[in-house]
Amino acid sequence: MVVLTMIGYGIYLSAAHAVQQLTSDAARAAVAGITATERSQIASNYISSSADRYSFIDTSAMAVTVNDDPDNPSQFTVTISYDAGNLPIWNLYGFVMPDERITRFATIRLGGL
Repeated sequence: MVVLTMIGYGIYLSAAHAVQQLTSDAARAAVAGITATERSQIASNYISSSADRYSFIDTSAMAVTVNDDPDNPSQFTVTISYDAGNLPIWNLYGFVMPDERITRFATIRLGGL
C-alpha cells in the first residue's frame, strides 16, 4: 500500500505542478491584453494550445478565470480549477489521497513596478 500511495502522490503532484505551470504561463501571456476580456481570451488560448505538453492534464476538465483585482486595478489574477477525478490514482488502493480538485492561481501586476 505504501508503494501504491507513493505512485499515486507522484502522479497527483505531477498534475498539480502542471496546473500551476499552466496558470503562471497563461498569466504572463495575458499581460499583453488591454481589457479584462482580452486578457481572459489570451489566457484561455494559451492554455488550450499548451496543455497537451503535460501528460496528466485534460483541458476539458479545466475551468479558467481571469479577474481584475478590485482592490488594486493594476493587478489581475488567472485561476485554473482542474478536476483531477479522471487521473488513474483514484483506482489505486492507497492511504489518504488528496482532493480531486486542483486549484492554482497566479497574480500579475500591469505596467511593471
